Amino acid sequence: MLCKKSDEKIVHVDILTPKQVLFFGKIIEMLKNKDIKVYVTSRRYREVIQLLKLKKIYPSIVGVHGGGNLESKLMASTKRILGLTKILSKIKPKVSVSFSSPETARVSFGLGIPHLCVNDSPHAEHVAKLTIPLSQKLLTPSIIPTHVWLRLGATKEMIVKYRGLDPVVWVKGFKPNKKVLDQLKISTKKPIITVRPEETYAAYLLKKSLYKKPLYIEVVKWLLKKLKKDVVLVVLPRYTEQLKNLRKIFGKEIILAEKVVDGTSLLFYSSVFVGGGGTMNVEAALLGVPTFSFHPSRLIYVENFLIQKGLMEKILNPKTLSEKVAETLKNLDKIKKMQRLKAESLVLKMENPAEVVVKTILSYL
Repeated sequence: MLCKKSDEKIVHVDILTPKQVLFFGKIIEMLKNKDIKVYVTSRRYREVIQLLKLKKIYPSIVGVHGGGNLESKLMASTKRILGLTKILSKIKPKVSVSFSSPETARVSFGLGIPHLCVNDSPHAEHVAKLTIPLSQKLLTPSIIPTHVWLRLGATKEMIVKYRGLDPVVWVKGFKPNKKVLDQLKISTKKPIITVRPEETYAAYLLKKSLYKKPLYIEVVKWLLKKLKKDVVLVVLPRYTEQLKNLRKIFGKEIILAEKVVDGTSLLFYSSVFVGGGGTMNVEAALLGVPTFSFHPSRLIYVENFLIQKGLMEKILNPKTLSEKVAETLKNLDKIKKMQRLKAESLVLKMENPAEVVVKTILSYL
């Protein structure tokens, strides 16, 4: 049922990616604890649907992921705008919240609903330009300079900064669950190297790869060549296409997560994390796991911050990366202990972004 009582205060939250499931999941919980009704929407996207189910969040599914080319992205976004328009015009939320969802920003603006935009990724310029100018507030980590957001359509007055990184929302106070090891049929007897491929469908990376083949394929090849059978190599694919490629090329040489797992627990038990994306790189670093980034975009603010803090290294050459991982494993206990202490100290000093987001939401109710 989409109809609502006239005096009911509803908050609309749009969830589009796995990171947003974890980030907004805590915010939804905090709002519900205050007896505030939350209406959640999402889109059909393999990892998101599975993770929502894992976290017991049950949204209305509106539209699909647009895939890997600009035309399909535009078509999917257009259809999603129509679907969200029908829903939001009926439930009439007091405020909408998203992590730069172009569809939610556009529909909210069109229906006169305040839109709060959360964003820590100014390098993703396309979605930033489509959402920030249509939003009432932009909530973002304080490490990102104000002038960066002004260039993307923000005003100084709309920016709300928090002294923390987004994964602090679910990393602070986190307790790992060993069930993830059973699910993947692995143990900690051998070092666990977890690999997360880069985005291959994101608009900001289309046509920008320096490699003919996806970089994650070369990274896995070199890790296997350098480390041989001395480690357990776990790979967490983003898309069905990546999953099929990995299965075809590497077969039983790697542990392939064919379904979404408790990624935070897996990172906790990992000896080293090698990531081509953003969120899991930050998450691993904040958990104190030795973290190596092969993110193919230019250096980004959050990544640069963690590199400066000694919690992450960026290496784009797969051979060099594999050599650095091997070197780390030789002194793993010492390195990991040092990384954990640095990470714990940093996280303790950080503000919880969820508290800032909830406080801002409440100001609109």
